[in-house]
Amino acid sequence: MTEPAYVAVDWGTSSFRLWLVDHAGHVLAERRSGEGMLAAAKAGFAGVLQSHLAAVEAPDHLPVLVCGMAGAKTGWVEAGYVDTPAPLAAILKQAVRVPDQARDIRILPGIAQRDVKRPDVMRGEETQLLGALGLDAAGEALVCMPGTHSKWVRARGGTVAHFSTFMTGELFSVVSRETILSLAIANAADAEDVPSFKAAVKAAYEAPAFAANLLFTARSRQLLFGGTPAAARETLSGTLIGAELAAGLSGSVPQAGITLIASGRLAALYRRAFDALSVTVQPVDADEAVRRGLSMAAAAIWTK
Repeated sequence: MTEPAYVAVDWGTSSFRLWLVDHAGHVLAERRSGEGMLAAAKAGFAGVLQSHLAAVEAPDHLPVLVCGMAGAKTGWVEAGYVDTPAPLAAILKQAVRVPDQARDIRILPGIAQRDVKRPDVMRGEETQLLGALGLDAAGEALVCMPGTHSKWVRARGGTVAHFSTFMTGELFSVVSRETILSLAIANAADAEDVPSFKAAVKAAYEAPAFAANLLFTARSRQLLFGGTPAAARETLSGTLIGAELAAGLSGSVPQAGITLIASGRLAALYRRAFDALSVTVQPVDADEAVRRGLSMAAAAIWTK
């Protein structure tokens, strides 16, 4: 049987993912839960981690490498930041060891943009970037990383030059639940309306200053001309994503197109949005990217 080499953990605000990994980088076991930073801060980070380590029967001597919000100021142990312009290689060198633990547990740092006009931070995404771009990436890359707080990153030669965060996912959640638009999208369930989504993406991309107005059309169009709850919801989603893309694509786009790091429904949704704008996309699975990044970091830390 293959022997495990280390445990990799992606610890987000509201999610927890753990992989038991062998020396070749193969996943031997996996755990997922909703015990993110917010839940673990109450229950105790060490206890949450140990319960999952026990579930995958990780040996007591096995080291653990963590990325994400466990390293935030309000997390387990603050891991600090690498400042932009941030070489991805620097992330490997600044992992912080969790004190008072029997096993070797390290937390990777995030990246900070200490620009008074455009201050920004990321945690967890830097490890995905490491896995997707590598340390020796040549040329320029423009990376889109969808999520509750989407990240757009411009990297050059393995260095994060600058990045921007967009609260697209969180805005969709709040607007769809807490505003009058909730009436328009009630009972939409999982039905899709691709034409409505693409039309909304294009409209917001072409006139992002009218985004707040375009959002309201999800209701006014339904009242005046009819339409399904699914069409209203896709108008809301497409408008928010289109406005994000208008900002993200406002600079030069590399000839190879956009590197899209995403998984599941978000990957399909953003690929559809880029398709509506005829923008070339190079897709990278987010889970694979973070595992690859953690693997690179583990090799740098523990391989002598």
